[in-house]
Amino acid sequence: MRLGIFLVLATLLLACIAKQRAPEYDEAYSIFLTAGDAHPAWPAGVFTAASVRGFYAPHASLRRISRDLKVFDVHPPLYFWALEGWRRCFGPGWFTARLLSVLFSVAALAVLGAIARAAGVPVIPALALTLLSYGFAYTGTVARGFALAQLFNLVGFYIVLQAQREPRQARALLAGLAFGTASFTNYLAVFTAGAVFFWLCLRAPRRLPPGLALGLLPFLALDFSYFRVQRDARVGQFVAFSPFHALAELARDSGAAVFGGLPVYAAPHGMLVALALALLALACLACALAHQSPYRLLLALAVTATPCGLLALGLVFGNTPIEIRYLAFSLPYLALLLAAALPRWLLWPMLAVQVCGIFGLIFAHATMQPQGLAAAQASALAQPGAVILVPFGNDGVGIPGPFIAALPGAARVELLHAGQVPDFTGVHEIILAKIAVDAASRTATTQALKTFEAPGCFTLGKSTPLAVRVHNHCVTP
Repeated sequence: MRLGIFLVLATLLLACIAKQRAPEYDEAYSIFLTAGDAHPAWPAGVFTAASVRGFYAPHASLRRISRDLKVFDVHPPLYFWALEGWRRCFGPGWFTARLLSVLFSVAALAVLGAIARAAGVPVIPALALTLLSYGFAYTGTVARGFALAQLFNLVGFYIVLQAQREPRQARALLAGLAFGTASFTNYLAVFTAGAVFFWLCLRAPRRLPPGLALGLLPFLALDFSYFRVQRDARVGQFVAFSPFHALAELARDSGAAVFGGLPVYAAPHGMLVALALALLALACLACALAHQSPYRLLLALAVTATPCGLLALGLVFGNTPIEIRYLAFSLPYLALLLAAALPRWLLWPMLAVQVCGIFGLIFAHATMQPQGLAAAQASALAQPGAVILVPFGNDGVGIPGPFIAALPGAARVELLHAGQVPDFTGVHEIILAKIAVDAASRTATTQALKTFEAPGCFTLGKSTPLAVRVHNHCVTP
């Protein structure tokens, strides 16, 4: 009964987050990929938002999704196949796409409850610590494959725990299939499988169940068939690898995955808040390390597998692939450790702090991407006949996709390319969306502002943090 009530409340909370958060860069890849046009051919010149609504609505075949992934993205196809089926059933809306992740996240929480019972961990505290972790709630509501990969990893983990009580090859095979399916959803999910395999090696190196490898290996082969052609698809996505920088990023994002952006929201007192959170985290970890549990080593390995794996990837490929959404794969296992170990006097403050982080996730713009908010501000500034300039970005997907989706249908739009100055003949008023989330958009926005600020035809008018009104005095009759 308590578990059912918790899952209903979790569904409502995650749905609220999915509805409230602004649309994001990477979600546009999910939408357009499943719509059959991974890089939409936006019209040249001025067009209305309504005229391109059809770009978001079509459907792609599974073969088309697979083919486009190998050219334009860096992920395996399973989530996108599932998203396409979901969109066919329930419609092409952005919020609708996010609800699929909500469904996967609630299912993951249900499996986590079963894991907690099997491991002798208090169920509701484990679920609460997971749900209220910023990284879990965030990845559980965006239209990407993290929630589905998390679900399959937890299913595999649960089967392994069950197999410890009653070893069967069939269970080992099912666990391998679950872990393999997770990796076929997101490559980084394989680190959790690696932690489980390592734990089994430590327990009984001569009695490793072959079914685990038999279930996992076919998926790893499929993963490699995609990865080998995708590895150069997003060159420059991450900064160059530096050990000290990578460790600093790992510490910061690990804290953010649990507590969210509380230091950011508390500016100018962010450093004090960060210090207080660090002390709370150290106290919690000390309790977890002191607690005796038959599965403590397994959980600790599952917690550390993804951070260590990301550092290893950075060292091999010379970049720094450390982000909150990747570290979210560790959070359910951290929650299990903490739920088993924390006394009430520490558990309740921990949950209270996490609640504050979740409120920030829902309402604070500081941790939201700017496209949706920029669209709202630009629309508010625009008078009838105004043209809204939005940067094209690196590839015309992650910036214009969410931005245009958030505009009213009658809004007149033109895409701004780096190094190009649009023809403003006949345009009395221009609204520049000041979006700078990739290299091309930063360049284009800077160049446009320099053009508008230079002496001549243009005068800057009313502005907001993400949009500025520009008057054109040289309008051709």
